[in-house]
Amino acid sequence: MTKDRSKGEERDLLQEGRDELAIAVEYEGPNRLTAEDDTEFARLGKQWPEDIRKERERDRRPCLTRNMMNSFIRQVVNDARQNKPSIKVHPADDKADVETADIYNGLIRNIEYTSDAEIAYDTATENAVSMGWGYFKIEYDRAYDDSDDLDIGIRRVANPFSIYGDPYSTAADSSDWNSAFEVEWLTEDAFEKQFPNEEKIDFDFDFEGAEDWKRDKEILVAKWWRREEVDRPMVVLSNGQSIDKSVYEAEASLLSLDGIYPVREYVGRSHKVKRHILTGAKVVKSEDWLGQYIPIVPVYGDEVVDANGKRHFRSLICDAKDTQRQYNYWQSAATELVALAPKVPYIGPLGSFKSDGKRWATANTANHPYLEYDVVPNANGDKPQRQPLDSGPAAGALQQAMTAREDMQAIIGLHDPSMGQVTGDQSGIAVHRLQRRGDVSTFHFQDNMARAIRHAGRIVIDLIPKVYNSERVIRIMGEDGAPKNVPLKRPVPAKDENGKPIMQPKVDQNGNPVIGDDGTPLKEQVERIYDLGIGKFDLTVTTGPSFTTKREEAAVQMMKFIDRNPASAPLIGDLVAKNLDWPGADEFAKRFKKMLPPQLQEGGLPPEITQLIEQGKQTIAGQNETIAQLQAYVLKLESDRTNNARKVDVDEFKAETDRYEADTDRMEALSKMGQQAPKVTPPVHAGMNAVDQARANSLNASAALARARAIKEMQPEPQPYEQGLDPRFAPPADDQF
Repeated sequence: MTKDRSKGEERDLLQEGRDELAIAVEYEGPNRLTAEDDTEFARLGKQWPEDIRKERERDRRPCLTRNMMNSFIRQVVNDARQNKPSIKVHPADDKADVETADIYNGLIRNIEYTSDAEIAYDTATENAVSMGWGYFKIEYDRAYDDSDDLDIGIRRVANPFSIYGDPYSTAADSSDWNSAFEVEWLTEDAFEKQFPNEEKIDFDFDFEGAEDWKRDKEILVAKWWRREEVDRPMVVLSNGQSIDKSVYEAEASLLSLDGIYPVREYVGRSHKVKRHILTGAKVVKSEDWLGQYIPIVPVYGDEVVDANGKRHFRSLICDAKDTQRQYNYWQSAATELVALAPKVPYIGPLGSFKSDGKRWATANTANHPYLEYDVVPNANGDKPQRQPLDSGPAAGALQQAMTAREDMQAIIGLHDPSMGQVTGDQSGIAVHRLQRRGDVSTFHFQDNMARAIRHAGRIVIDLIPKVYNSERVIRIMGEDGAPKNVPLKRPVPAKDENGKPIMQPKVDQNGNPVIGDDGTPLKEQVERIYDLGIGKFDLTVTTGPSFTTKREEAAVQMMKFIDRNPASAPLIGDLVAKNLDWPGADEFAKRFKKMLPPQLQEGGLPPEITQLIEQGKQTIAGQNETIAQLQAYVLKLESDRTNNARKVDVDEFKAETDRYEADTDRMEALSKMGQQAPKVTPPVHAGMNAVDQARANSLNASAALARARAIKEMQPEPQPYEQGLDPRFAPPADDQF
């Protein structure tokens, strides 16, 4: 018997699987009963209680079912189909780049296309709306029968009752699932073909209701997905990349050829997923899963968590079933009163019906071309007449049915405008508001689908570098559905946005440019290697119309643009044809594109437009040069004027200083002769402040002379101001006086 060691103790894996499955079955029991009832009620039309239906049929009374639930379900599901979520991958670290992210995006689109992911998404959404939840799966398998390469696929789960999730999960997108089961009941013959050497022993459960869960003459086979947290030995390489140690050991020789060597090791935390195939007798098979998430994605409906923390998943129509039953009853009652009620009789004088008695006896049930009656004496000519029909009860029943219908719309949140029914007394604004209300009231179903696809993208991004990890050519798909092949892990020429090769100067082993025979540097193509395992990527999910719808809208807007700008038709005609949806549109676009100038065919501009742009650039450059010359000339004039003004100022100061020296000499001579010297006022420079002037006036002649001489010696030569500085706003020098 297979054993599994976990947390240091040995446990019976088969018994553990039985216990986990029993817990999941018991936990999901109430949800599944509700979902089964909703499915039969809305999708299969089983809307009458069985005992009441049999009683009415026995009494030959009408038992009509006017199923309105499907209309509401289709409205929400088809709206979601028209606005499909799409996965967008973005670089998440410095080792990831936008071009590789585009390859991820194209590869995911190709995975969705080749595996019919739309069917998986639509089935899960429809189940979520009609019964409360749905599922889709992510798998990988051989790309071709004769190849070892793997491809990822997205598969639908047609029977959502075959999946049992983790009862301890709390995440809205199941990203925290640590356990899940896929169950399948096989007939004995089918079991023997699939497992020829295994015992035909079914699971033995002892929880309440286990016997009702089993099936006669069928054997249960369970695929148990199990996820555990594990240590992950990692190696940091010299190029900055972190990879599993096991991966490095397998590729060490190849990495060393590229000069890549290990720098350090560390232990990370990750998750490991295994899938065990269980029967009632043993674990038939165990295998490792490449990813770290259980690849089953639930799409939930309306989620409610009760006081005990238990999660309940409800459908769109869960609360409207009683009003649907009421609607069916009143429709049946109206039919019974009007169509199947006893016919009102004919009345007439006694003896009026003798001659044609057989016809009169069947007058209420057969269509006779004529009816004859006998004329009775003393009857005053009275003829047989039918009594008037009392339609009051039938009208009341129909009114009750309409009331029930309105109640259904109010409970679900979809009114007549949301269902495409508009009355004449409603304005456009009122209709739009009612439609908007309907979209808002049911939007959580679409949002839950987008949340599920986000988790699916997370699973796929985790798998891509592990599945597409060898040298191979993969197909990616553009948003418009155009395929393209991309080589992985081999050098390819790098191209620019117009598809032209990117060139770079050719250098020798010393890094010096290589010169050609004509004396010009040689160039070579830039090469790059696409490795989906380098770098980290994350994703966002956007919801909107499909590409087909966007293309149709683009074509309409382009035609309107051409109507207003007829001259633009020759330049954008190929784009208009490319977006049209009729046979031959692509060929029309190709032929129209050949009529364009070469620059436009390569994504450039016509020569006349390019020439105008170049002329404009030259004109702007010439104007800028002229403006710069004018600015320099103005600054020179300002500088010259300032220097001249300062020169005149300095000359005046020097003359005043000379006069001051002469007066000082005279005062010294008079002092030696014993005469009183007059007070001398020292010269005042234009930059002297009031304080310095007051001090100069208070100095005696000797001090004034000494200061005057110091001023003369300290006075710097006039220097022009820096170019561009307006001298009118220049601050005074700090060393002036």
